[in-house]
Amino acid sequence: MNPIIETQGDLLAQSCDVIVNPWNRNIIPWWLLVPQGVSGAIKRAGGTMPFRELRGAIPLGEARRTSAGRLPFRAIIHVAGINLMWRATPRSVLDSVQSACKCAIRSGDRSVAFPYIGAGSGGMKEESVRELMIDAFQPFRPALEISLVRFKKKSRPARDGFS
Repeated sequence: MNPIIETQGDLLAQSCDVIVNPWNRNIIPWWLLVPQGVSGAIKRAGGTMPFRELRGAIPLGEARRTSAGRLPFRAIIHVAGINLMWRATPRSVLDSVQSACKCAIRSGDRSVAFPYIGAGSGGMKEESVRELMIDAFQPFRPALEISLVRFKKKSRPARDGFS
């Protein structure tokens, strides 16, 4: 059985087939939103193409696959992990993980990297999200190599002690 790889770093720097983007329900058109977190990083590095491919609202907990734009992945799986109040719930996290894994398997992907869904702007505590996600990954481990990536900002160079 494939182990779950837990790491700290940048989701966009992972070696895998697909990455998961904890997107919103897409009620508001992508071009009216200012993406933050993972979505913002994807837009800066990969361009707007993946977001333009999303059409219509994504039901809470469901997933949609798009191209990876300029990123070196086979695709991006966008999940609706937060509700209309911009909050994640245990159910929305579990459903998002399951939907993303099913989407990856249907498309023949072998490896997928997840951020902590719902721990950023979704308002849930990282440890709670981690536990929910680890449990939700279990049925998919024989088919997928799964990475759970905890975001870690790159450290800035130290200053010379002058303000």
